[in-house]
Amino acid sequence: MIDTWESWSCLITDDPRDEWCAALAGRLAPGARVVELGCGGGTAETIQLARCFRLTGVDLSDAQLRRARRRVPGAVFIREDLTEVVFDAGSIDAVAAFYVLNHVPRDLLPGLFGCVHDWLAPGGLFLTALGVSDTPAWTGEWLGAPTFFSSYPAGRNRELLCGAGFELLRDELVTIQEPEGPAEFQWVLASKAAPCG
Repeated sequence: MIDTWESWSCLITDDPRDEWCAALAGRLAPGARVVELGCGGGTAETIQLARCFRLTGVDLSDAQLRRARRRVPGAVFIREDLTEVVFDAGSIDAVAAFYVLNHVPRDLLPGLFGCVHDWLAPGGLFLTALGVSDTPAWTGEWLGAPTFFSSYPAGRNRELLCGAGFELLRDELVTIQEPEGPAEFQWVLASKAAPCG
């Protein structure tokens, strides 16, 4: 599945993740403490973040983590479910999650957003790409393996992030051309600040 996904993702030429990752990096001081949830095998973004920051990657797959450790030896990687991982309150400067939260049961997102908010230092940043379909739960074959998808519409995502105490600095719906056709995601860069109204 790892090689299949990497080959598949290389076919997407309009993915904005590089731009959004750069937007996050541009707001952080050198050496900032960054957590990447669902780091997989160490993507270009993982490598980019580890160059300038103290990066901790979180993933549940041993095979993915072995690859990530080879590719990004300067980062720390831990095997943990991203909905259960624990970091000290106020200990992280930024959290990033690229296309992974649409594989989390959506009823767990409010609690997860609350945890991310708690981990972040004052003014800390949260970058994520969220699904926008109204999908309580779907499991089926994707790229040759059983895969779970779940997501809320964009408006509900905003409500949950704001309810967790985030200020939305950027919030954009972006359609990319996946090999199977167009797919829409909600990219959000948020800060730990007063709840939005």
